[in-house]
Amino acid sequence: MTAARSRATFLKRLGRSKYLLILFLPCLVYYVLFKYLPMFGLVISFKDYNLFRGVWASNWVGLKYYRMFFESPDFLKLFRNTFLLGVYNVVFGFPMPVVLALCLNEVRQALFKRFVQTVSYVPHFISNVVVVGMVVMLLSPTTGVVAHFFKLLGWQPVNFLVQPEWFRPIYVIADIWQHAGWGSIIYLAALTAIDPQLYEAAEIDGASRWKQLWNVTIPGIMPAMVIMLLLNIGHIIDIGFEKVFLLMNPATYETADIFSTFVYRMGLTLGNYSYGTAVDLFTGVVSLIFICTANYVSRKVSDTSLW
Repeated sequence: MTAARSRATFLKRLGRSKYLLILFLPCLVYYVLFKYLPMFGLVISFKDYNLFRGVWASNWVGLKYYRMFFESPDFLKLFRNTFLLGVYNVVFGFPMPVVLALCLNEVRQALFKRFVQTVSYVPHFISNVVVVGMVVMLLSPTTGVVAHFFKLLGWQPVNFLVQPEWFRPIYVIADIWQHAGWGSIIYLAALTAIDPQLYEAAEIDGASRWKQLWNVTIPGIMPAMVIMLLLNIGHIIDIGFEKVFLLMNPATYETADIFSTFVYRMGLTLGNYSYGTAVDLFTGVVSLIFICTANYVSRKVSDTSLW
């Protein structure tokens, strides 16, 4: 009888939430098709995969390709480039949506606020190809805006795109411009959840706008900041492929070549799928270690964590 009652309760709850489940269904299908099912292909990192023989008929080689990667002279360079690019992206890219949201929260003119929000959101919807094309046009040593500005000052134009030391700043600045506005949405939503009475109480106590910011606003959005920081830390090693690949060139390989571009060359260009898969799996494991460590530290020092 208890089992029947439990089943009836479950079906009742299911029927009550059917529309939410229907909305969730496309998301579930996406993750199953494009995230979980492709994980089956990880087995080829332990095989000498041959495209014509198939996965199961290919010879098992164990950790051969992992040893090849760790012993390769490219390993330290790739790890350094990927780690530094990810760290710079977190250190300089993470605070910008927070700062933008705090600035927008102080704007009292609704029309101007909506205009700034719209302008800052738009770059998020521009493809990486277009963004990189804009960067290339902007930094062109012959026709770029920066080159013309240098000439007005009497300076010699510099081709920043072929300077290895400039690759990381260019990538980080372009990424901030593209995603800061979109990222601020989360913090703007968190700001609306702060009780207005806290500001009234702080104002009665004589707190200035600056003190209200530090003692009311920032603590109010701190849980959202911690969660977003943890997610960003998880992507320090797992950097996207497209923008790096489009921005890099042979002259900047020294600082621009990262794990994802190396996987592309090994797997799709040279056809060594097993080697590329091994490197990609290593990247995923390191990212998991990063996010678990950051989550553990956050749980120990604060009350906010992912799980």
